[in-house]
Amino acid sequence: MFKKAMVRVPGENFAYGLTTADLGKPNYQLALAQHSRYCDILKSCGLQLIVLPPDPRFPDSTFVEDTAVLTDCIAVITRPGAASRLGEEESIYAELLHHYDKSCIHRIQAPGTVDGGDICEADGHFFIGLSARTNLEGGRQLAAILQQAGYSSEFVDVTNIPGILHLKSGMAYLGDDVLVLMDAMADIDIFRSYQIIRVDEREQYAANCIRVNDFVVIADGFAAFEESLCRAGFRPLRCPMSEFQKMDGGLSCLSLRF
Repeated sequence: MFKKAMVRVPGENFAYGLTTADLGKPNYQLALAQHSRYCDILKSCGLQLIVLPPDPRFPDSTFVEDTAVLTDCIAVITRPGAASRLGEEESIYAELLHHYDKSCIHRIQAPGTVDGGDICEADGHFFIGLSARTNLEGGRQLAAILQQAGYSSEFVDVTNIPGILHLKSGMAYLGDDVLVLMDAMADIDIFRSYQIIRVDEREQYAANCIRVNDFVVIADGFAAFEESLCRAGFRPLRCPMSEFQKMDGGLSCLSLRF
């Protein structure tokens, strides 16, 4: 059960962030409206929001998930894998000092890189994605920190999976041993012990969803995936995400939930 979520309002230079998508330039006013809707949904799921102001130094900084990995007992400040995002994590660290004891906050050190979007927790077990943004050294540092805190982990290499920026671009954990997996990841051996809800290639973006207490927040416009969740007994809530999709962002990217 999550109690809080940290979010950051997109800055006016949001459209100048990094993207591999070929979906056009995002509309800033629409992005603000969609972010506001996202915040309302989190609050409706019972979360207290910590809303950070825009940080014009970093166009990608609304994607706060990449700056930290949070658990019940420790926080890990990451070291983002894109050079233009290095430094985003410092204001997140300052805010987390209000929520975690300083001794419980750890850091990824150079030459390691980790983006939080590559980290998926499944009831105390962490899947650590190795990608263009998270390297092996960063993954090893994170695994060691997690092990010291009593958590287990294993690596998932997604560097050769088309259309994947981060591990959680193609997966989500919904609790009760249920994984959402895009088709290209559904047959990976380490996931075989889980119940799998597959996401068809045509709805691949929908795989990045988030379980928030009693609900599963999903991107709007993916009817087949929504139906699959309902059949599995979940309660989906739709959120418009078109402007964030244009910037390689998903639902999990927009908040740090703890």
